[in-house]
Amino acid sequence: MSSTLHKDDITWRDILIRSAIILISVLIVVWALPHDNRSYFHVEEGKPWKYADFTAPFDFPIYKSDLAISEERDSAMRHYEPYYSINKETELRMVKKFRTDYADGIPGLPKSFIGIISNRLHSLYQQGIMEQEEYNKLRKDTSQMIRVVSGKEAASVSILEVYSSKTAYEQLFSEDQLSINRPILQKCNLNSYIMPNLIYDRVRSETSKNDLLSGIALASGLVQKGQKIVGRGEIVTEKTYRIIESFKRENELRNEDVAHNQISLLGQILYVTILMVSFTLYLTLYRKDYFEKPRSIAMLYTLILFFVLLTALFMRNTLVHVYILPYAMVPIFIRVFMDSRTAFMTHTIMILVSAIMLQHPYEFVVIQTIAGLAAITSLRELSQRSQLFKSAIIITLASMITNLAFDWMRADGLAQIDYSTYNYLIANGVALLFAYPLLYLIEKAFGFTSDITLIELSNTNSELLRQMSEIAPGTFNHSIQVANLAGEIANKIGAKAQLVRTGALYHDIGKLSNPIYYTENQSSIDPHETLTDVESAQIIISHVTEGLKMADKYNLPKVIRDFIATHHGLGKAKFFYIRYHNEHPDEPVDDLLFTYPGPNPFTREQACLMMADTVEAASRSLPDYTEQSIRSLVERLVDTQVAEGYFRECPITFRDIQYAKTVLIEKLKTIYHTRVSYPSEKK
Repeated sequence: MSSTLHKDDITWRDILIRSAIILISVLIVVWALPHDNRSYFHVEEGKPWKYADFTAPFDFPIYKSDLAISEERDSAMRHYEPYYSINKETELRMVKKFRTDYADGIPGLPKSFIGIISNRLHSLYQQGIMEQEEYNKLRKDTSQMIRVVSGKEAASVSILEVYSSKTAYEQLFSEDQLSINRPILQKCNLNSYIMPNLIYDRVRSETSKNDLLSGIALASGLVQKGQKIVGRGEIVTEKTYRIIESFKRENELRNEDVAHNQISLLGQILYVTILMVSFTLYLTLYRKDYFEKPRSIAMLYTLILFFVLLTALFMRNTLVHVYILPYAMVPIFIRVFMDSRTAFMTHTIMILVSAIMLQHPYEFVVIQTIAGLAAITSLRELSQRSQLFKSAIIITLASMITNLAFDWMRADGLAQIDYSTYNYLIANGVALLFAYPLLYLIEKAFGFTSDITLIELSNTNSELLRQMSEIAPGTFNHSIQVANLAGEIANKIGAKAQLVRTGALYHDIGKLSNPIYYTENQSSIDPHETLTDVESAQIIISHVTEGLKMADKYNLPKVIRDFIATHHGLGKAKFFYIRYHNEHPDEPVDDLLFTYPGPNPFTREQACLMMADTVEAASRSLPDYTEQSIRSLVERLVDTQVAEGYFRECPITFRDIQYAKTVLIEKLKTIYHTRVSYPSEKK
């Protein structure tokens, strides 16, 4: 019956708000997503593969292990021959210097020794002399060969055939003539004429080394796209381990490609944008009223982003499986505070966004979707702790059975099934039990009120209701009767019965400030007899404003305060209004003095309360309680409320109102024990 034509048009402001929500959500999600293309899984050789079946997403080589490559390098380096060039100028310079220094001969020796030593030096230089440090390094391997370059020719020479400065000096005295006269020759300091003439040729040596090493293949095979690498539960062999490590290495190489990363980032942005736009369109088309309540939008998008961020965190810690995360909490919270369809839509979007971070998302999406459906169907109302416990069991069993179906489809035998995943799913079920205390945080953070809170408020031992039962017992009894009637109406039309019952218990708490001024609390004295009609009306009307003050004082939820404000709507204190009008027929009446502050009901639950409150109060004044009198009363009062427009801003239908009339008539007949009239006996 609500007038919503003006709400159907989406303004530019609405478009900007929705666009801003989408943009912020996409930015946060994309920021959290992994951008390095790494493979977030932990693998050990000889252990079962605990993830889904792993197939190659692209072609990549099977790289050899570091040990194998090192062995091949060592083998290749055995054939490596460093290049050394002979510097002929060194020999000429040193021999000439020797002859010049001893032109007059060596004291104590014949002059012929000059020629003998010169020839011996020439022989040593022809063999080749290298730096002592290089010689020592190469000499460790007696089979080491070097390439000696002389002009345009290069010859392979054993390291044993060349000398260092030290060995050349010792070789100089290998001649008998020189050896006999060694004491005399040592005074000549002949080692100063022995200098390295084999110079290391770095360019040729490095080229030769690179040619040898380049011949070593880094890979020993190729994995083609779509090829199965390992199945879930299979033991990771040495070969499988190398293939998986090769895949991770190839992924890292691809990550270094800036162009590839940019394309990947654009893909992530597009994917997340499509999902968030779809979710926002759903809310715009089917749950437009949520955009009028910022707390609803805040909770929906916050829950999605929170679990996406948790997924990103878990994916970077490969030792913890994402199945531990209780994703089913999201549909539980939304089902409790909103509706089933929105709960499923939110859960689906969250799962699809989280799945982009997994290597094999299909299994994850199916299992978590089934878990979400189990959560929604098993928990329609959360009013007892045991309900959540049962739901956690159902969700866990549904997840495990779905996972078992995948295992049976892949495994060749029961022994190949990896049961560690079921431990994660059980841990997930235990984590779901924390939804009960977390409900309190959700309520406080977003301003919702759960059925649990409503049940706690409905406890008649609570301070405010206990005061009412003691100070205003008539009002207390009236509130209980109204709660029963309104609750039955809500059940009949599919509204929130627990919310109506709790709101009904508190709708008249403002009467505690002046209980004696209300009929249900009076015995024989009526204080209104000493007041004017205006004063009496103001006191009666004040129970709404006083009730709102008390609600603020006792921190009652906003939904309860709305019942207090709307249970009379913008109606009038008709008893005093009509009496004043009758007594002052010629005077204009200021209607505001007799009008409640309102507003009129704007939810179905508030409409239920207004009808039940009006009918219950009026029924006490019936002279007799027959089916006809009760039906007439209910029809007249409810039709008057409809005619006076109390339900224009309320999404209640004429069918709902007709059901409400039926419930009120039947319940009042039961309350007042109406019976069939017995015929009198004719005499």
